[in-house]
Amino acid sequence: MVVLVTGGAGFIGSHLVDALLERGYEVRVADDLSSGSLENLKRHLGGRDLEILKGDLREPEVCERAVRDAELVFHFAANPEVRLSSTEPGVHFSENVVLTFNLLEACRREGSIEAFLFASSSTVYGDARVHPTPEAHELRPISVYGASKAACEALVCSYAHLYGFKSAALRYANIVGPRLRRGVIYDFLTKLKRNPRVLEVLGDGTQRKSYLYISDAIEATLLIAERLSSPFETYNVGNEDWITVREIAEVVCRVLGIEPEIVFSGGTPDGRGWPGDVKYMLLDIGKLEALGWRPEYSSSEAVEKTARALAAELWST
Repeated sequence: MVVLVTGGAGFIGSHLVDALLERGYEVRVADDLSSGSLENLKRHLGGRDLEILKGDLREPEVCERAVRDAELVFHFAANPEVRLSSTEPGVHFSENVVLTFNLLEACRREGSIEAFLFASSSTVYGDARVHPTPEAHELRPISVYGASKAACEALVCSYAHLYGFKSAALRYANIVGPRLRRGVIYDFLTKLKRNPRVLEVLGDGTQRKSYLYISDAIEATLLIAERLSSPFETYNVGNEDWITVREIAEVVCRVLGIEPEIVFSGGTPDGRGWPGDVKYMLLDIGKLEALGWRPEYSSSEAVEKTARALAAELWST
């Protein structure tokens, strides 16, 4: 079986490629390397079961090459910078929605696709009215990033029903772990590397969200792929608990063994980190747990393991 992983040189994508190759699949990675890096796949490069296709999936001909003979697609290629929503909304439309449409069109024409798993996001819910938030909650995104993910879900659902393949949208919480190069943990570490005496935190520090360690996320992703049985399903992929930004700052400082002054600044009047930032996020993962999965690490443990891994990576360069 040929398995296509778009964005397979990125953070989650590269860990998924690791797992697929370990399970004996033939994997094709399609990535323009704008945010991902072949360094994430270095131990597999040159292997006979890994093919690297460098190209922009916004171009239909690149999509056609990517899906050729593929039976299973994990679609992780996207622009992940949520903050761009308020300054460059066209980026998310082009790099998320248009790209996904082109990929689905190529899947339709190829005709070999049996299953399509889309990396969606908890941001599709916006400021959820219920915590933990179930999959049946209405979608009310407050960022163009979240809106682009919701639009892509609709496209995947319609193509799966029309053209006869199984699919799922995986609404990920904050996924963290080694190789991560964005998000609050990475930001705190890079700030403290520059100045270990002061740590600036955007917003009021009370933002509270769920964090899932990468190994837990990959196990959940592969389990969902194995259990797919209908044209379209949605799954929350997150943790059973959550953690505040202030607590994350404290964990990072403890890992580094320093006690900087923590300063809260910037953000929005209601304490968010930036416009469009969801302040509180905790997903109901009961549907996923019903498949027999549970996270090994809590949000706090995931944050600490990630801080230790990234500290080692960043301080060695």
